[in-house]
Amino acid sequence: MRIDRSYQASFNENNQEFVIAGKLRPQSEAEIKPLADALAEALAKVRGTFYLNVKRLARLNNVAFRSIASLVSEISDARSDLRIEVVTSSVMGWSTRKFLPLAQRLPNVTVNEYDKDFYPGQSFLEDGGFIPILRNQTKLTWHHERHLLPRHGLKPGMTMADICCGIGDFAVLVQKELKPSRILALDHSRTSLDYARNVAADFGITDIEYVYGDASEMVIEDDQFDFVTCRHSLQIFDRPELILKELYRICKPGGRVYITNEKNSHCLGEPRSETIQWTYTEVAKLFADFKMDVELGPKSRRFLADAGFDDIRIDSFMVTNRDGDPQDFANMIQAWENVYAGEMARDRGDSPEFIARFRQGFQDHIYAALHPKGYAGWPIWAASARKPQ
Repeated sequence: MRIDRSYQASFNENNQEFVIAGKLRPQSEAEIKPLADALAEALAKVRGTFYLNVKRLARLNNVAFRSIASLVSEISDARSDLRIEVVTSSVMGWSTRKFLPLAQRLPNVTVNEYDKDFYPGQSFLEDGGFIPILRNQTKLTWHHERHLLPRHGLKPGMTMADICCGIGDFAVLVQKELKPSRILALDHSRTSLDYARNVAADFGITDIEYVYGDASEMVIEDDQFDFVTCRHSLQIFDRPELILKELYRICKPGGRVYITNEKNSHCLGEPRSETIQWTYTEVAKLFADFKMDVELGPKSRRFLADAGFDDIRIDSFMVTNRDGDPQDFANMIQAWENVYAGEMARDRGDSPEFIARFRQGFQDHIYAALHPKGYAGWPIWAASARKPQ
């Protein structure tokens, strides 16, 4: 009999969680009897809630599903005291669709798509509202990062992954100017990835591999890339340590992970500095209410050290209205106002009076950026670290 070795299964008795990962494609139920036996044994040991975690199961054919579903049904019928929760992921959208009818039929079985609430700011990304922000941000930060990336270890010919790639313009610029041998660009937003493919096509670049995926549970093998980037992204996840764990995992030993993050309350402008300062302090509070931390920049060293990296390098730089056309800076601020005051503050339930004052700070920042004697700034922390060999 052929033994299917393309999957992994484990049971954590403390968490009452049975995890199946990889690919389950047996030709007969006999082929996965060891898995079915292990699952039955685990179910017999638990009380309360049993978690069947399939969020990293990349493939599941009907033979395997029937075997698992049959066992879950038997246990569900025999033990009304036991609640069974199937944990799926939106990245593996088929798994939710596959198991949902089982939950609808069995009263003590539920399906939990674990990452539906993991990205608290995802709704603002999915409707395309962030695209003008991201495009302007990359245009302004590239002025600095094109010089910083080699200092942080990126060299021509390296293999690179750009995780949480957004609209893909950063990966295109890296490919054009710094010449890695391979770039994989991954994001959790289909809207952003569609835009990224169009950006690459506009530049005539065809050798970037775009992947839809969850940065906290990537279906990418260990130790794959010399250089892994994750820009302006840890700050919009409620549990950035999960992302860093995955960045560490896919990086080769001796390779480097590069992250950028902000401290929004330190955005500045002159003239009208007081209203500008008030608004960006409120921006940080607004994001915190959505479980995001746009103050993360100076915390980068601690996060990287806690994740197990060494040889940590940190640079901070100020993107300003003097880096190029001041109108580009002003356009970025206007895009911030449109989303932060026009959508996020409204969705939080802020009063019209608060939103009017909130908007005024953005308008004053634009005024400072365009004033002939004005100065406007946006601080960024760029950090990288090595995965020990």
